[in-house]
Amino acid sequence: MSQNLQTPAVSIAAITATEASATEASLQAALKQQRAAYFAAPVPTLAERRADLRTLQRFIRENKHDLCTAISADYGHRSVHETLLAEIFPAIDGIDQVIKHLKRWMKPQRRAVDLRNFFGARNRVIPQPLGVVGVIVPWNFPINLSLVPLTFIFAAGNRAMVKMSENSRHLARLLIERMPAYFPPEKLQFFDETGGVGVAFSKLPFDHLLFTGSGQTGRAVMAAAARNLCPVTLELGGKAPAILCEDFPLRLAAERILFVKCLNAGQICTTVDHLWMPESRIADFVQEARQIVSQRYPTLASPDYTCVIDERAFRRLLDAMEEARAGGAQLIPLIPGPPHDEATRKITPHIVLNLPADCALARREIFGPLLPIHGYHQLEQVVQTINAGPRPLAIYPFSNNAGTVQMLLDRVMSGGVSVNDALFHVGQHDLPFGGVGESGMGHYHGREGFDTFSKLRPVFYQARFASMKFMMPPYGKFADKMLAFLTR
Repeated sequence: MSQNLQTPAVSIAAITATEASATEASLQAALKQQRAAYFAAPVPTLAERRADLRTLQRFIRENKHDLCTAISADYGHRSVHETLLAEIFPAIDGIDQVIKHLKRWMKPQRRAVDLRNFFGARNRVIPQPLGVVGVIVPWNFPINLSLVPLTFIFAAGNRAMVKMSENSRHLARLLIERMPAYFPPEKLQFFDETGGVGVAFSKLPFDHLLFTGSGQTGRAVMAAAARNLCPVTLELGGKAPAILCEDFPLRLAAERILFVKCLNAGQICTTVDHLWMPESRIADFVQEARQIVSQRYPTLASPDYTCVIDERAFRRLLDAMEEARAGGAQLIPLIPGPPHDEATRKITPHIVLNLPADCALARREIFGPLLPIHGYHQLEQVVQTINAGPRPLAIYPFSNNAGTVQMLLDRVMSGGVSVNDALFHVGQHDLPFGGVGESGMGHYHGREGFDTFSKLRPVFYQARFASMKFMMPPYGKFADKMLAFLTR
């Protein structure tokens, strides 16, 4: 009996090892193909880069309805308006903005020649393609977080391999099937997560690797990339706070904060994780929140409200809610009816009051439609509490007092900031996007995106008649005089 049980186990292990080896070989072959194409034509022209960007834009336009349908299938249900607003539009519009600036970005930068005897010498910084860039994409905004980076990767003249999430199976299938009609494999390839792909992908010797996801996975990706000394850009998460000050209109703040918190059912790395506000205004805020959210989503079944991505995430949020409630927290639903729906994996937006400091909602990034509110009496308390933890991906101060806003900018470090709103700094095409500390490293979007995926190569052009003989041994009196002059 035991032998019969052991035989399949050995067989399965052998199959698994074989599949892993095949996956690694397939990825290495793709990288080899792209790198060979890069060496054959390492610096695409401005016209070629613009053509690549227009082709990427054409793919989005021609497939936008199917892209929305695929993402909704991956979620169980995802509001088509949210996909169009947060993914399709930024990708299309961002390409137009990059094309507008690309010629200027590609120009060599002039720099001053420092040594004074180099009359006629020139210094230039030339942005050149790195080669092949790897992109590891999360499930929450899989079009935005794959095609927007590709915009800057292609603008910088590179080739790309893109690994999709295991929670984006329908979308990954669509991209793998349709993208070859737009780009050859030596320019762009997409890969599905079928088990072990992500690990093998992060071990490849890319010229640059971009990862968007959790801090825990980001550490593993960075460790794998370090074996190849592959530079990485990490876009991670963090408990981004909104800070509502006494002078800001309560209703307006509630409308803006709750729009962002309910968008994609809170499954956004840059959403408002929790809210700090004056203790005396909390009850009024809760009343406004109930009215605002119930108007936007009359029932949990609203087609405008998105599902939690999968059963594991759904259970994690429900367990965290129950833990907080058991610890004395008050959970206030903002839509009439049941607090959640097992069949659709939808959770009613909730405000959470009196949150215990040691529970999961307080310690971990929430990534769901739950908004803890913390009261304060002095802003100094807020500053000290935020600074005692990891630096967040964003902060959201709400105040019409310029001095108060500047104080928070000076004293609370974060990846980005939206003042008197939340999230919108991410959608500004000319602003860099990136974290700091545990919320990430490096930037993309805007000019910084082009620079991230370029080698800013310093080049010194010697003047025809310049001489360094005085700097060559044997040193004499002339060298003494020149060095004395240069170091005076």
